[in-house]
Amino acid sequence: MKKYFAAGSSSVKNDITAGITTSLAMIPEVVAFAFVLGIDPLVALSGAFMVGLIAAIFGGRPGLISGAAGAVAVVLINLIIEGNARGLNFEEPVQNMGYYYLLATVILMGAIQLIAGVFKLGRFVRLIPHPVMMGFVNGLAIVIFLAQLKMFYRKDLATGIENLMPQGELLSMGLMVLVTMALVYMLPKIKFTKKLPAALTAILVVTFIKIGLDLDISTVGSYIREGGGDGLKGKFPTPNLELWKYLPFTLDTLKFITPYALLAAAVGLIETLMTLNLVDEITETRGDGNKECLAQGFSNTISGLFGGTAGCGMIGQTMININSKGRGRLSGISMAVTLIIFILFMDTYIEMVPIAALVGVMFMMVIETFAWSSFRILRRIPKSDAFVLIAVSTITVFVDLAIAVISGVIISALVFSWESAKRVRVNRKIKEDGTKVYDVWGTVFFGSIQSFNAKFDINNDPENIEIDFIEARIADHSALEAINVLVEKYKNKGKNVKLKHLSTECKNLMRKASPNINEVIEESVEDPRYHVMAKALQ
Repeated sequence: MKKYFAAGSSSVKNDITAGITTSLAMIPEVVAFAFVLGIDPLVALSGAFMVGLIAAIFGGRPGLISGAAGAVAVVLINLIIEGNARGLNFEEPVQNMGYYYLLATVILMGAIQLIAGVFKLGRFVRLIPHPVMMGFVNGLAIVIFLAQLKMFYRKDLATGIENLMPQGELLSMGLMVLVTMALVYMLPKIKFTKKLPAALTAILVVTFIKIGLDLDISTVGSYIREGGGDGLKGKFPTPNLELWKYLPFTLDTLKFITPYALLAAAVGLIETLMTLNLVDEITETRGDGNKECLAQGFSNTISGLFGGTAGCGMIGQTMININSKGRGRLSGISMAVTLIIFILFMDTYIEMVPIAALVGVMFMMVIETFAWSSFRILRRIPKSDAFVLIAVSTITVFVDLAIAVISGVIISALVFSWESAKRVRVNRKIKEDGTKVYDVWGTVFFGSIQSFNAKFDINNDPENIEIDFIEARIADHSALEAINVLVEKYKNKGKNVKLKHLSTECKNLMRKASPNINEVIEESVEDPRYHVMAKALQ
């Protein structure tokens, strides 16, 4: 049991204290998630509890923190708006129908993620190049930083317009943010406090300063109420029976929620797997992406059934957990349990925590997360990699992290294909008997076929030709087809061709396509062993 909950240098004390720290940092972002969607913050907090707890127990990456993330919220905004409008058009109008559509979408999203886990799609995280990873980390760090700046604004309850805080409050909050950052930076260097999570200690110290000096700065409670919430006090999540009462179980409903569920599932899995990959690098251990997909799917399905919102891995809170020495499953479990304890029993005390303390902790997390080394290596790496890094960072900030990652992978793949296409070489030589030999080097695939074909002089070649693939790799069916066509062209000119050193799978596929090809293929003990359309990622 101890081995199950621990990972690497994990300890019970470190995991519990890291979980408590992370739960405090979780509250503002989850509440902001709720405000974006226009739902009760307690719904989002309940979802964060269920997703965080289940993913921590069953997930494939100990130390990874899951909860209600803003990236998923953005995807579901229009669902809520359109769902509310649909509810008002029913024969018996239903208020807040968007919420019930949201729950159904979360359940379907979870089912899709479960399917992704069953088909082991989590393994595709290995295809993400390092420049994409660095760009993702930098872009998300900027996004988190910009999100914290919103905490320095106050919403006018009468007009709904957000304006910068009054100068006095702004100075007080800014000072408390700096104090928090200084404490997070200095406490690990002090022997007496070295073994305590610096972030948790800083939050407690700044909270006591705020209460002791009676500073007029925003707290968790005031932040929730400014957004339209009633506070943190809530009840333990139970199955939401109203979902089955109001939701129309029709094909039209399925058509309405499916696109949102697919997009939310994709965004959630991408952010989760990218966060998993980052934790792998930091801890020098390896998580299980497929297992994490299953855990995320299961947790979202349960969250929807219990009236909670969708969630996924959260890079900001995960980094706080890792920096607070949380390494095992117990850290995620501690975060979730602490969060529900706050909601059930300690809402009054948690609402006293200054937003400045949490902003300071997040600012320090941003500083530690951002890949500052990317500035140093930009001139040292290939221009294509530098472009991918900058592009992914930019798209993450201004568009969406899922689109950013997919775009980065596509750009990297295209660059790789282009560069590989230019590396096909053919050496020519003549044997004593007059046979012309073509020694092919490089990867022959759809991108390099044109270059490959240009190496052969069919009209002027002698009667006997040998094409040797010992130093080449046939990568796909386009390459096999190109070889077949080349052989036919030589035959049409009345010339004899021999193909040497093709892999067993290449030869078998070519024989299936053209039985007569067998007469031009030579068998050899030196024939290489590889698959066409490589069966990697298993």
